[in-house]
Amino acid sequence: MKKLNIAQIVSHIGEEVEIRGWVNVIRNHKKIVFLDIRDASGVVQVVGDSSFAQLSPEDVVTIKGLVKKRPEKLINPKLLTGTIEMEAKSFTLLAAAQELPFDMGKEDLGLTLPVLLDYRSLTLRHGKIRSIFKVQETIVTTFRKTMKDAGFTEVQAPTIVATATEGGAEVFPISYFDKKAFLAQSPQFYKQILVSIFEKVFTVAHAYRAEPSVTTRHLTEYVGLDAEMGFIDSWTEVMDMAETLLKNIFKAVKTEHTDILTQYGVEVPKIESSIPRIKLTEAKELIFKRTGRDIRTEPDLDPEGEREMSKWARETHGSDLVFVTHYPTKKRPMYTYPDPENPEETLSFDLIGKGQEWITGGQRINNYEQLVTNIKKWGQDPIHFEIPYLQAFKYGMPPEGGFCLGLERITMNVLGLANIREASLFPRDMERVDIALPKT
Repeated sequence: MKKLNIAQIVSHIGEEVEIRGWVNVIRNHKKIVFLDIRDASGVVQVVGDSSFAQLSPEDVVTIKGLVKKRPEKLINPKLLTGTIEMEAKSFTLLAAAQELPFDMGKEDLGLTLPVLLDYRSLTLRHGKIRSIFKVQETIVTTFRKTMKDAGFTEVQAPTIVATATEGGAEVFPISYFDKKAFLAQSPQFYKQILVSIFEKVFTVAHAYRAEPSVTTRHLTEYVGLDAEMGFIDSWTEVMDMAETLLKNIFKAVKTEHTDILTQYGVEVPKIESSIPRIKLTEAKELIFKRTGRDIRTEPDLDPEGEREMSKWARETHGSDLVFVTHYPTKKRPMYTYPDPENPEETLSFDLIGKGQEWITGGQRINNYEQLVTNIKKWGQDPIHFEIPYLQAFKYGMPPEGGFCLGLERITMNVLGLANIREASLFPRDMERVDIALPKT
């Protein structure tokens, strides 16, 4: 008897097979029991006798039986296996599940976010929730393929660092033997160093932000899709690369996950031909003219401003995305390249998608003396950056730039999720490390 995963049995009509998985749903009609059995590949309807009534949802079972074609009127088009069912001959209970705290058989669990996360190891089994992370896998896979096709080398950066990448207090200090160390805010320093070795690099890296806030769009631990490229002739090449990546991601998600997009009632973000680009100062002026809200003296766009720029991009360019460029020098990290035409601004950008920042990037300072000067200007001591960071620039670094795309943020926005925690397998924030933290 063939041991198959559920997706495989569609092509084995008339054969006896063995499947293994979880009891998804039970429908007891006394003499006949219908079960939906689930494994990682899909769900299939199993028809058994009254002995199957002893099973419970989420029990782990092995079932042996005959694969049969369903009558035409009973075909379920929502299932990959909807044209067949399995006539069970026997089953083995591998592990029994306790009584569930809620009904896992519903198409939409409808739970509040705290309950959804308190039972994370259970709720992740639900088909609609599990599908979030199939989309996320496609995003990561497409990122890797796009970068490799463009000649980038994948690298792995450490997450224990000797100094804060961005400066400031929003870092997690850790006990590291008799030394002072931190959890990395980003792999920024290391991917820049590695440009001097591989010229173009990328990494899928965990990063940590000790931001004392709880919002629907921020996480304490997140995954960054980071890229850095050397020998650029213009900082706009970095934006071009980011745009290519996003177009590839949207195409892959649409091609591979039409069913999931339908399930969530969304379409992939639209880009008419190219993503529009606008300077921050121009964006703030535009917001003032469109809404009467005056944020022209602010150093950044506020959330309402980001939403307004997304609205403008859709209305005028047919794009759900917009690049906002030339952020103030004083509000960007010390390694950001100042605009030669206006040193008060930087050759940097944010990519705003559906009213939220998805990507931050730009050109970096590659001159050693200029970088040391900036470190001092930002109130830092260059000695703390000497090894290994400044060392790479001391011995020659080409003109270079890069960007970081937040994995959970893009997943959230592509699927229209209400909270970024839904796009993190096991989210960390101020109030949670697997379980909700006690109030102090």
